[in-house]
Amino acid sequence: MLFNTFQPGKFAFASEDIDLDDLRAQIQNDESNSPIDFLKSKKWGIIGVPFDSTCSYHNGSRYGPTVIREASFGFENFNSRFGRSLDGEFFDCGDLNIVHGNCERTCGFVEDAAGELIDANIKPILIGGEHSISIGSIKALANREPEGDLSDITIIHLDAHRDIIDEYIGEKNSHATIMKRVHDLNPKELIQIGIRSFSLEEAVFVENNENITSFETKHLFNGDGFGYLMQKLATLKGKVYISIDMDVMDPSVAPSVGNPTPGGLIVGDIEKIFALLYENPHVDIIGFDLVEVATDKLGDITAVLAAKIIYDFLTLFA
Repeated sequence: MLFNTFQPGKFAFASEDIDLDDLRAQIQNDESNSPIDFLKSKKWGIIGVPFDSTCSYHNGSRYGPTVIREASFGFENFNSRFGRSLDGEFFDCGDLNIVHGNCERTCGFVEDAAGELIDANIKPILIGGEHSISIGSIKALANREPEGDLSDITIIHLDAHRDIIDEYIGEKNSHATIMKRVHDLNPKELIQIGIRSFSLEEAVFVENNENITSFETKHLFNGDGFGYLMQKLATLKGKVYISIDMDVMDPSVAPSVGNPTPGGLIVGDIEKIFALLYENPHVDIIGFDLVEVATDKLGDITAVLAAKIIYDFLTLFA
């Protein structure tokens, strides 16, 4: 278990408790260990972050980690969609003790916890919680890059919203500003998928930055728009971090989110994206988060779908 976490339950099929001290000792004693070992690592560590203090519409995502874990026990070990079992090694490190009302301090705790995992060659998975928490694990990864930024990392961001405004109601640290804080870290590329709600300021910002590629749903679902997205993902190379806001899904399949917006993705779209990234031999997925499940109801359909997305991800990448 990580420092400053508690254990409310585990995601289905998780390995036994993690011993970070033992893993770090193995790394220190292995002279061949290098950053390549982290890139090729198949070990993943889940951290729940029950934080929703900057939510602007529907709160309740602080309960997301609990309801998603509970829903995960509805799945078989054998994943029939991908024809393989979830038999990779991954750990559930519990929930982070967060500071309600203080986004900056909470994200600092996330950064510390994710850093502990990375230093043990374990890749981080965050379960939110609101979208602001993503900056914690992304910063932890950036800090361990040679340039101390994201210049060698592509961020794939699935969301109904751009979340790239510089301030929201005077706050720089918010669920609505998260991708601006990510962009401040100079990503190799920011690929936004499923976008269908944004301000004029955000539209101008995206248009004026060459390292941002946007796939709006009005283009994805017309002509060969989704095919263009597949081509884009098939040509990616290098390190990739994936951030999924559950409001990228259409409210007809995922209604319990912080900011539901009609016209979104369905389950098969996420499956196709994961399958294509899995089949791309030039990509190393180094981190993942899923955020904004806003319900305290066990068995909620949005929580079930979120658990399935994490289950699919682990089936392919663990």
